[in-house]
Amino acid sequence: MHYALLIHEPEAESYPDGESGQAWLDILAAHTAYGQEMGAAGVFVGGAGLKRTDAATTVRVTPQGRTVHDGPYAETREQLGGLYMIDVPDLDAAIEWAKKLPIARTGSIEIRPMLPPPPQG
Repeated sequence: MHYALLIHEPEAESYPDGESGQAWLDILAAHTAYGQEMGAAGVFVGGAGLKRTDAATTVRVTPQGRTVHDGPYAETREQLGGLYMIDVPDLDAAIEWAKKLPIARTGSIEIRPMLPPPPQG
């Protein structure tokens, strides 16, 4: 079963000194080690970190028309900072991997089952 581990974290903690400096390097090292552990266990499918919310653009289409906004649509103290996609037997296994995520101490991890790919025609 494929699951997405969605990383929600306070933006100030995910980019404490921008995309440079020792704190940023420490975060990268922790995620690299986590990814290597997942790879060694054979559960890693994919993943990526996301840039700050000030680099985001939101498009909304309604019956009244299309709007484009700078930044994320929702105002929140936490941002979606990245995600991992894993292939594990069940939700319990996904929870165990989520508990190991480096950001789990200061943020939250949303676990979502992924839809299966569409059938090949």
